[in-house]
Amino acid sequence: MPTAEIITIGTEILLGEIVDTNTRYLARNLRGLGVDLYRTVTIGDNLERIASAIREAMERAEIVITTGGLGPTVDDPTREAVALAFGVETEFRTELWDQVVATIARYGRTPSENQKRQAFVPRGAVAIPNPVGSAPAFIVEYTSPPAPLPYRAHVLKGEGRKGVVISLPGVPKEMETLLHASVIPYLQNRFDLRHLIKVRLLHTAGMGEGAIDEKIGDLETLSNPTVGLAAHNGVVDIRIAVKAENEITADQMIASVEADLRARLQDVIFGADDDTLEAVTLEAIKRRGWTLTSLEHGLPDSMKRSLPNLASLSDLGPGRLPEELQSTLKRDPAKTAALGIACFVDDMSAELAIITPRGAKSMRLTYGGHPRNLARWAFNNALNLLRLEAQSAS
Repeated sequence: MPTAEIITIGTEILLGEIVDTNTRYLARNLRGLGVDLYRTVTIGDNLERIASAIREAMERAEIVITTGGLGPTVDDPTREAVALAFGVETEFRTELWDQVVATIARYGRTPSENQKRQAFVPRGAVAIPNPVGSAPAFIVEYTSPPAPLPYRAHVLKGEGRKGVVISLPGVPKEMETLLHASVIPYLQNRFDLRHLIKVRLLHTAGMGEGAIDEKIGDLETLSNPTVGLAAHNGVVDIRIAVKAENEITADQMIASVEADLRARLQDVIFGADDDTLEAVTLEAIKRRGWTLTSLEHGLPDSMKRSLPNLASLSDLGPGRLPEELQSTLKRDPAKTAALGIACFVDDMSAELAIITPRGAKSMRLTYGGHPRNLARWAFNNALNLLRLEAQSAS
């Protein structure tokens, strides 16, 4: 089973000017091919540092994918960096220049002289035409270590080991198009990829990461499937990842572990994969035939939009939430359930309250994390309180 590393290239990413979405996209597709991704890294637009990162990645992985740095300007050094990593020169390809000219002609323009840079690739590379942009991509293959040359005396260990460096554009839609049209079929053929990696996410609420770990720690030592945890402000995800020859086998292996997890955690698990706590809670309310009204203090607009029939109180003081929630429900007798969330950053506390046909509940919680995460943590805890009440109603 081949291993992979991803190198994202661009000083603008390191400066925080743009967000790297390419790595996530590539990682998910490599996972689907059954390729183990061991490392990702971002490098600025520096020839020597990019070449060094490529050489180091080639020592560890059979598949090295770079994104970015294939444009026409001086600060697009990926072509030269890959050539440097292999100890070769770049060479001009007439057919790639013809493609660049044709692409730019679609905009009614003539390419400038510096755009000829995009028609150069490392000597011996396999070119990948780009039908949706002006930056052709390329693949450099190797099957055994070359003779020692500057910058490559310590790379490509293992006589006969197949390996590739694949350089793709940084523009996300161009990268995605070339990945599916050319790179994935190429990888499947070169590495005889017949396995896949499938992931199932189970979402939990109402129990901390440490408490969950105590209940399922033995499952976290499995080798295939693997089980891992990730905490998100009142919600903890449990990841089940499996490597199998086909999707049917993968689903069976995941189902066995998932059944064990659900038996241990029961209603702590509220959903899977694309389920959200907001959607699951509102669906539980709907199934009960309850109509919900909401009251908040201290929530950001992004969370307010998730709450139906919302009223906001800017001057709500500690201890007043249950009373205000009762008043809100009385003013609208058509509503049969109410949810209240109040956040107080000054003392890092939150008050939660619900009223349903089953009765009223309220609680005050203190938070020990970053102040900016208080609202999301309180919001998730309040939704979970309401979810459990709706799902347990008879």
